[in-house]
Amino acid sequence: MSDRGIILGIDTSNYTTSIALMYDDGELIANIKRPLSVSEGACGLRQSDAVFAHIKNIPSAMKEVKAHLKCKTPSAVGVSVKPRNVDGSYMPCFLSGVAVAESISASIGIPLFKFSHQCGHVMAALYSSNSEELMKGRFAAFHVSGGTTELLLVTEASDGFSAQLVGGTKDINAGQIIDRIGVFLGLPFPAGPHLERLALDYTGKIPSKKVSVDGTYANLSGLENMAKRLYEQSGDKSKTAAFVFDYIGNAILKMCENLAHEYGDMPFVFAGGVMCNSIIKNKLKEKLNARFAEPLMSADNAVGIAELTRLSFLK
Repeated sequence: MSDRGIILGIDTSNYTTSIALMYDDGELIANIKRPLSVSEGACGLRQSDAVFAHIKNIPSAMKEVKAHLKCKTPSAVGVSVKPRNVDGSYMPCFLSGVAVAESISASIGIPLFKFSHQCGHVMAALYSSNSEELMKGRFAAFHVSGGTTELLLVTEASDGFSAQLVGGTKDINAGQIIDRIGVFLGLPFPAGPHLERLALDYTGKIPSKKVSVDGTYANLSGLENMAKRLYEQSGDKSKTAAFVFDYIGNAILKMCENLAHEYGDMPFVFAGGVMCNSIIKNKLKEKLNARFAEPLMSADNAVGIAELTRLSFLK
């Protein structure tokens, strides 16, 4: 059995119960995820339902953790405690993970480290793209998910990252739009992977619409009506799906180009569940110095929290 220490990371977002195990030299042991159940036709969960779903998921996830630990005691535990690294950022779903992490820390006497969910996403992208050297300087991070569409200027800080919000959406998040349109087309929630498969089947010309972007901020709410109108006119689900991802990709690209014009060229790190999408990813790769998380570490996960915990523990 290895003499290496083991780091435990926990994240309880509004979509997934996530626990990660990592050796103290950075090798990943396990990326354990339990999606939260959503009723058919629904576009998300109320916070009270999310907390209850985590409570149901955590015991089975911890049994899997026990199998990987093989009777070893973790050296440290880390947890996401809020959505973003700003004052007032709060969602009750994260209390589920905090309760587990604090209980583990208190019961076996190991240090506890707390981070934001967003810092975990950024760290997971850096970790899985072998880009942790970017932490030594400034870089741009775009966190694109169901709950967030934010463009950040990022530098390293003691509690993860210091992130200045410099762009994003002024209205609805990209992931929300994808889920709403997917559910409208009869797809299960979360709709992203299902909508992407439809889009990849389309080989025709994608309708062109000017994106609503002002500097580094976008308005995305109009996309929902445009997509519904396109489907009502064409009856083509694949065409509608391709249009949705093309529009979102163009909006993200335009915001990034405008940021580079204002702040200078820099690397871009893309995190969050929407950035699993191959169509958007390929569009951005063509134009930007872009780094992406691996798909399993782009959607909600605890790997970034485990890596932040490891780095803090070793300081």
